[in-house]
Amino acid sequence: MKIVFFGTPKIAADILESLAKTKFNPQLVITGEDSAAGRGRKITETPVKIVAKKHAVKTLEPQNLDNKGFVKELKDFAPDVAILVAYGKIIPDEILQIPKFGFVNIHPSLLPKYRGPSPIISAILNGDKITGSTVIVLDSELDHGPIIAQAQLSISDTDTHDSLANKLANLGSKLIIKTLPAYLDQNITPQAQDHNLATYTEKVTKQNGEIDLENSPDPQTLDRMIRAYYPWPTVWFELTGKKIKLLPENKIQPEGKKPMTIKEFSNGYPMVRSVLEKLFPTH
Repeated sequence: MKIVFFGTPKIAADILESLAKTKFNPQLVITGEDSAAGRGRKITETPVKIVAKKHAVKTLEPQNLDNKGFVKELKDFAPDVAILVAYGKIIPDEILQIPKFGFVNIHPSLLPKYRGPSPIISAILNGDKITGSTVIVLDSELDHGPIIAQAQLSISDTDTHDSLANKLANLGSKLIIKTLPAYLDQNITPQAQDHNLATYTEKVTKQNGEIDLENSPDPQTLDRMIRAYYPWPTVWFELTGKKIKLLPENKIQPEGKKPMTIKEFSNGYPMVRSVLEKLFPTH
C-alpha cells in the first residue's frame, strides 16, 4: 500500500506519528514550507516535516500544487491513497485524481458542522459540549465530501485549543486506522453530508484575540476566548504600550515577563484592577 500524507500543523503531525507505527505508514509526506517564527524570525520546519524526518520519510514542500514538477513527482510515486489532515491549501482536481483510491481527509469536527480552518476554536468559543472527528472522501469543495466514519468526543470546561486538539488527534488516528481497511476494500459506502446543515469557520488572526478593557467581554465569553485562543493567538490587550496576555488558569503575562496571578498583576498595575476584578470576579 503506497500512501502519501498531506498535512502541516501539530494535529496533523500527531496523526502522522500514529500512522507511522502501523502498516499505514506513509512513504511520502507533503507539507507546508519552512517559515520564519518567533522574535528572532528563525526558520522553522512544520511539525509534520519534523515527524516525517524522524521516521525517515521523504518530504516535499511545494509552494504551488499546480507546479508541473511536483505533479509529475506525485504521479511517478503513484499512491494508492492520500491521507490529508489540516494541510492548509486547496487540492487541485488534477492532484485529487492521482491516488487510486482518492484522498481521505480527517477533519476535527462533526461535519457538516464547522467546515473550514478553525473548527476546534469555534467549538470552544460557542460553548459546545460535544465535538468529534470525521473522515471524509475529499472532493473539490471545502470539507464537503461524503462521510466514511465519524466519532464523538466530550469537551470539558477546562479544555483549551491545545488540549482539545491533542484529544482529537488521538481520536482521528484511531478512526482512520480502524476504518481505512474497510474503505479500501470497498466495504464502506461513504454517506453524503446534509449540506443544508453546514456551518463554516474563518481563519483566525492575531487580532481575534485582542480585547478592549473599556468594552470587555463578560466573564463567560472571556473564559471561552482564553481557552479557544491558547496557545495562539492568545487573548491580549495593550497597556502602556505593552502587550498583556490573558492565559488559562487565571494567569496573566505582561510582555517580556513570566506569567503571574491576576492579584500579582493588579498590585503592579492598579489602574486596571477594577476591570480585572470584573473580568475575574472570583480572583
